[in-house]
Amino acid sequence: MNEDFWRTCEELIALSEIVIDRPRGSAHPRYPAVRYPLDYGYLNGTRSGDGDGIDVWVGTLPERRLVGLIVTVDQFKRDSEIKLLLGCTADEMALALATHRTGQQQALLLRRDTLPM
Repeated sequence: MNEDFWRTCEELIALSEIVIDRPRGSAHPRYPAVRYPLDYGYLNGTRSGDGDGIDVWVGTLPERRLVGLIVTVDQFKRDSEIKLLLGCTADEMALALATHRTGQQQALLLRRDTLPM
């Protein structure tokens, strides 16, 4: 059953343009001290809980395969979102996760390879 979820996410990714609007090393637009450790963007033509496109972290692996996702809960913004992890190594997944575990925001990492089929 879990594989159906991942397959549906992959189809959504395949049908969407990946837009990187915050390249690795760039500063957050509202919090300049926060730097993006990986390329960060969204799937064009999709909609997440915040009304914007579904967020993606893009790692350095040559294939932009869906390797997991991060679920966030932000008490300040009073919202929750998912962030798809594409082509990320284990270390890159940890970097992305740490980015969402600051201030009033907490996050959970769901790795695709560790979930039961």
